[in-house]
Amino acid sequence: MQRAVIQRIVGLLLMVFSFTTLPPAAVGLWYGDGAVYPFLGAFIATLTIGLVTWFPVRKVKMEVRLRGGFIIVAVFWLVLGLSGSLPFLLAETPHMSLTDAVFESISALTTTGATVLTGIDGLPHAILFYRQQLQWMGGMGIIVLAVAILPMLGIGGMQLYRAETPGPMKDSKLTPRITETAKALWYIYLGLTVSCALAYWLAGMSGFDAIAHSFSTIAIGGFSTHDASIGYFDSMLIEMVAVVFMLLAGINFALHFLAWRGMSLKPYLYDPEVRTYFFVLSVSAVITTVYLYQTKTFDTVGNALHHGIFQAVSIGTTSGFTTTDYYNWPGFLPVLLLFTSFIGGCAGSTGGGLKVVRFLLLVKQGLREIFRLIHPNAQIPVKIGNKPLSERVINAVWGFFALYIASFAVMMLLIMMTGLDQITAFSAVAASMNNLGPGLGDVGAHYGDINSTAKWILCFAMLLGRLEIFTLLVLLTPAFWRK
Repeated sequence: MQRAVIQRIVGLLLMVFSFTTLPPAAVGLWYGDGAVYPFLGAFIATLTIGLVTWFPVRKVKMEVRLRGGFIIVAVFWLVLGLSGSLPFLLAETPHMSLTDAVFESISALTTTGATVLTGIDGLPHAILFYRQQLQWMGGMGIIVLAVAILPMLGIGGMQLYRAETPGPMKDSKLTPRITETAKALWYIYLGLTVSCALAYWLAGMSGFDAIAHSFSTIAIGGFSTHDASIGYFDSMLIEMVAVVFMLLAGINFALHFLAWRGMSLKPYLYDPEVRTYFFVLSVSAVITTVYLYQTKTFDTVGNALHHGIFQAVSIGTTSGFTTTDYYNWPGFLPVLLLFTSFIGGCAGSTGGGLKVVRFLLLVKQGLREIFRLIHPNAQIPVKIGNKPLSERVINAVWGFFALYIASFAVMMLLIMMTGLDQITAFSAVAASMNNLGPGLGDVGAHYGDINSTAKWILCFAMLLGRLEIFTLLVLLTPAFWRK
């Protein structure tokens, strides 16, 4: 099973990841709020572990096969979540248990945005920056980043890329070489982040808040430097900036690349997934706004409109930012918004959920089966745009959906067995698997009060959602390990 080459790559990636603790340490020095040593300690520990892992197999040169790629991605995300928790464990403020530290780390790296912390406004700047930075790195996938900047790995990267990137159709590349593809994705990602930070700053955020929130906005993560999230700023302009960049981050990054290369909006206008994406979010925003105004939750149409649009986009794209306690909204609205997160962002975006293209294929396949009842002998292809899709892709989508529902049901029952009520258990698993963050019930505001067993189950749910189920569950099948 290519143990040596897997060990070599994981060791290299750990050494690279160790350097990500240095920017927060620099932030701590700049602000002088006493949170430097936890990051230096984490840097030394992670670098040492990576070096010890890599050194014995440093001369191994082998091509990674498909199964090896799956193992590397799964093992590295697990190791990354554990090593990412070190600064939280070593810090005096906040004082966190092992469970809470790992939960916060995995939540950040998977861009889930579920937090166990309260009193965020009073945390050291280094810790605040680190949480946002983890989300930014996890947004496009630390594996893709590593393949882009580490050509010295000496191995083919396509297996890693296919196991890491979201969406049902993973064989298409933007450029002929995988390293160039990964670089193209990151240039777009970085460009959007810088643009978002500048827009936040011009809209009235401080420089620190603008950079921090740009990280979590483009990553569709939802972490904030304030307990009240985006609502802290009480600025409609800032909220609209967030809406624009959440929408952009939820679109397939391949389309951003094509639009930029061709200097044209046509890739967006003619893409069926993007049209469906905007349609779903628009319908959700209209329903939310109308119901908020009818129930007098907000006294003016303007307030109902801007809160309705913001929360519909934030929850629908699985960002998880809030301007108000949406989980306390009347009637069916909190559940409606939670259901939109099941659809999530487009394939190839930083969004979570099932992905819009899968939702679209499920609808088209369902309509085809209804039509077949009327015309049993008809040959009816399922198309995306004008392109008919193979039955293999359609079957894969159905298989993904079936595994998603089964995994959801099992984890919800396990969460309920730990003592949580049905609403809390349902929303916690949904928010974790969809990489959304805020849920309903006892996890509406934060996850700090639920039991440790439930937190570990939700950590698994976050990883399952981030790696899109197949990548993780395939490791649990006996057939995978047979030679």
